[in-house]
Amino acid sequence: MVETINGNTSLDEIVAFFKNLQDEICGGLEELDGKAKFQQDLWNRDGGGGGRTRLIQDGLVFEKGGVNFSHVHGKMPEKISKALKLPEEVEFHASGVSIVIHPSSPRVPIIHMNVRYFETSNGTHWFGGGIDLTPIYVIREDAVFFHEKMKAVCDKFDSNYYPEFKSWADRYFFLKHRNESRGIGGIFFDHLKADSPEMKTQNFEFVKSVGQAFLPVYEEIVNRHKDEAFGEREKDWQLLRRSRYVEFNLVWDRGTKFGLDTNGRTESILMSMPPLAKWVYNHQTEEGSQEAYTLSQLTAQDWLN
Repeated sequence: MVETINGNTSLDEIVAFFKNLQDEICGGLEELDGKAKFQQDLWNRDGGGGGRTRLIQDGLVFEKGGVNFSHVHGKMPEKISKALKLPEEVEFHASGVSIVIHPSSPRVPIIHMNVRYFETSNGTHWFGGGIDLTPIYVIREDAVFFHEKMKAVCDKFDSNYYPEFKSWADRYFFLKHRNESRGIGGIFFDHLKADSPEMKTQNFEFVKSVGQAFLPVYEEIVNRHKDEAFGEREKDWQLLRRSRYVEFNLVWDRGTKFGLDTNGRTESILMSMPPLAKWVYNHQTEEGSQEAYTLSQLTAQDWLN
């Protein structure tokens, strides 16, 4: 590994943090589930680098979940160079942790988190990431709690971060072909650059805070609902909502496209897919139902006011 060109924060330090974050989150999720353990799959990328894919499934709480670490590097694929308007023959490093958790209970929401770092040999570098929540049934108290925590993380660094990154998440996690949000949003940011070593360090600290917020926030929401009763109707609705999650990840998600375009490991990239999903032609919800209420809430809104 080489040190980053533009700051005191080294690539080694960033990669080490991402590895430790994966370890901490996997341990916390195993404890929260109480039964299932993560299975690890080490892999190497032909062009350079590799990663650790970790999967948990068939647990007491989690039907399927992935917590992935990767650090890939090498020659930038031509397609990506053109998209990023970078010179040809550029070398790159990309590292991060990506998480998607699909609970067994339709009362517990799907959650996604990604924190990442990217740099090139010509001096370009940035951080990106975010956390968003996809409830099967929207519960306003949970949405408020979740957004309060995301705002608190952002406000420690910049009071403009939460409104900016919340709005970015609302725009990004949107299924244009369905005209509905994937869930209740959260925060999303990309190309967080720095023009000084001090700013790069601050950006790294912010990304660390986002990553470290995942476990306590999700633990609280899971513990609120994991023991609640549900029936066949709720499971059918869960499978239908999962199908929308699949549609977003395959049609709109830039991380999926980047991974495939850089010859990433397909099994790791598609670990975000739920174990089961369901498509129903022209499905209609019953007026006044919990399902109808959930659909009415899948739009960009101010959860804190």
